[in-house]
Order: sequence, then structure tokens, then C-alpha cells
Amino acid sequence: MIRRIFRISLITAGVIFGIIFVYLSVTFVQVWMASRRDDAKKSDAIIVLGAAQFDGRPSKILAARLDHALDLYKKGIAPKIVVTGGNQPGDRFTEASASAKYLHEHGVPESAILREVQGHSSWQSLAAAARFLKADEMTHVVLVSDPYHSARIDDIAREVGLHAVSSPTRTSPIKGAGEWRRIFTETLRVGAGRIFGYGRLDRHRGVEKLVPGLATLCAPPCRVSRRYAGQVSAAPSGVV
Repeated sequence: MIRRIFRISLITAGVIFGIIFVYLSVTFVQVWMASRRDDAKKSDAIIVLGAAQFDGRPSKILAARLDHALDLYKKGIAPKIVVTGGNQPGDRFTEASASAKYLHEHGVPESAILREVQGHSSWQSLAAAARFLKADEMTHVVLVSDPYHSARIDDIAREVGLHAVSSPTRTSPIKGAGEWRRIFTETLRVGAGRIFGYGRLDRHRGVEKLVPGLATLCAPPCRVSRRYAGQVSAAPSGVV
């Protein structure tokens, strides 16, 4: 009897592991494919997901995203650019304000720049941006971030009621092993988000609260190394 129960338990565990493996494998392929795709098309607005800023100056990662958004804007993809991201205690500037200043210095008029200045996660920023965009009947957007980020922000945008396509930057300093590590991280985040809901994960302060052990598998993507940032920073603010 005990041997039978043990055998059944092993079979059940094997089936569960197999289902999880297949699910994450499919999700990994979807995240990778989304990172290779550029679906930019005429829209109401371009939304730039924030990244670290240093006393009002965008990091190299954020600048790469802004440069791509600027290129889309000049091509007439959308008449508005939404910049996103709040700040950490002690910061003088938000990511959104640093981004807006950068765009304005590169020829984008203030009237074409919209700011979301409270978000500290992708979900928070997209949810906040969705509220003021939908109030002005602007629901078709192009999302700009790093390639590895595309699948998750596409999902989040749909969850908050936006009709979104992604157009990731191709000039990000995150390349090679760093990008692949983030793709694996995003696979876990997307996999969990599709099961639990991205808003619920955000309210529970991250995937690791609902998926034990995930925090040990995934280095926090908001940490920007000296190599990428161009200077030392302990905890860059806002959205990644």
C-alpha cells in the first residue's frame, strides 16, 4: 500500500513538473519572440517605460529607450510621447521628468510630452498612463522599452485596457549574457503574471511574494551596473 502511494506520488509530481516545464518553455519562446519583433504602427501615443536616472540625467539604458521613441515620433508614428517613472526617496528628479527634459532638448515640444510621475513598477506606470490616456480617448499606443521587456509590458497594457504594440530599442547597452539573463527572468515574471494577474502581483510587491524562491533565481532587474549606467548608483529609481 505504501509503495503504491509512493508510486502515485512520484507520477503526480512528474506530471506537475512536466506541465510547469512545458508552460515555462512555451512562455520562454514567446518572450524571446516578442524581444525580436517590432510592431510599431500609427497610434495615439508612444509610451516609454522608465529606467534609472541620475540627478536628472537619463542612464544609458533610459537614453536608448528615449532615442528610439524620438525616432518613432519623428517618423509620425504618434503625436504624443508619454514618459513614465517616479523616484526614490532623496531623488531630486523623477524618471519621467528626466525623460521629458531629454526629449525636449532633442526637439520634442512640451505640448507633445505627457508625464506619468508616480509609478515604481511597469504595472503602476502603465495603469496610471492608461487612466489619463483613456480619459482623452487615446487607447492605441506603442510601447518602448528594452527587447526582453516586450512580452510583459504587452500583457500589462492589455490588462489595463490599452490596445498596445511594442517597438523595443535596439541600442540598449544590455547585450549578450545580460540580456539572456533578463529573458529568463521575464519568462518567470510573465509565466506568473498570466496565472495570477499582473496587477495582483504588483499589489503583493512582486512575483517573489507569490512564487517562493523566485527572488533567489532572479536578480532585481532595476539594478543598473556601473558598466551600463556610466557611474555608481545604489538603487536606481522607478520602472524597469
